[in-house]
Amino acid sequence: MISNRLTTIVRCPDCRGILADLVCQGCGRRYLSPNGAYLDLRPLTSFTETTKYLDEALHADRRHETVSPPLLSAAIRNDMLRAFLAPGPADRVVDLGCGSGRSLVWNQDLGAYQVGVDVSPHFAKEALAGVDLLIGELRRLPLADGAFTKAFTLDVAEHLSRESLLDMLKEAARVLAPSGTLFVYTHVRKNSPLALGLRAINNVARGFERLGLIDLRQERLRKSDHLNPLADIDDFQRIAAEAGFRVARIRYYTPLVSALVENLLVRLAEGILARRAARRFTSSGNSSSGDQVRPDEAEALRAARLEAKRRIERRGPTYAALRALTWLMKLDILLFGRIRSGPFFALLIKE
Repeated sequence: MISNRLTTIVRCPDCRGILADLVCQGCGRRYLSPNGAYLDLRPLTSFTETTKYLDEALHADRRHETVSPPLLSAAIRNDMLRAFLAPGPADRVVDLGCGSGRSLVWNQDLGAYQVGVDVSPHFAKEALAGVDLLIGELRRLPLADGAFTKAFTLDVAEHLSRESLLDMLKEAARVLAPSGTLFVYTHVRKNSPLALGLRAINNVARGFERLGLIDLRQERLRKSDHLNPLADIDDFQRIAAEAGFRVARIRYYTPLVSALVENLLVRLAEGILARRAARRFTSSGNSSSGDQVRPDEAEALRAARLEAKRRIERRGPTYAALRALTWLMKLDILLFGRIRSGPFFALLIKE
């Protein structure tokens, strides 16, 4: 979607010039609007540091194409976003690193004007239909100074180097109005002793993978470019202050129950669906080794995940079971939210 409102706040990422009919009035550069669904406002400057989100292999299962209801850890992140940021009809909100745009779709009911920015056009059809979307560089946002009252970034900071994270935070501060707020979900390297339990659960999951019961390749690919630039919470507060923010509120997230549910129970269920689908694509007795996925196996896994999405969208027993598990996973916040750990939710105020 490209609204008239969006055209008034976009800027040339190279010279900050105003755009008229997608032509920069400063440097004369012409920009594109692929299919009229979103704007491509990437700068001419190329960055050597890139993200795996640009890797087509990460999107092979095409889960990004449609938005399912918020469930499991995605629901927890979205609930915390709504509680911390509290966007309303008077707000202008930008999602920095929006991915498919699902968080924007989930929060349309709050009435805020929303814009999503990402480096890749893997947008969901619901986001394309109802939200203003941009392909852009978070370290050089194609947006006007002070254009937004609120912003959020989920699962992005850990993919950046320290220099790039600082650049992104400074850009976030630039496009926020005075006293604007930024909601962040990421993690630092220093963890709490509770992380030993998380490590044990992940070891069990890897054991199940060796037995062929679950598949964690997609998860490894998603995390393969994590740079984890923040040492601890004090370090996060220092870099936030350097970018012009004050940390106003913070809550920790040690996902013990979540890991048990998502890394084991959900993966086991997904494995059952994948094996059923594999019978339609592969002959029995074939297998692959390592992280190389044959086309038939990739298709089977994709079919399993799409079938799971269809079951969720029907709001039947599968959806009800996942809702129950989501409520169970909220114990991680209730029980451990005050214990300093690696993952955390934070609200920053522009000073």
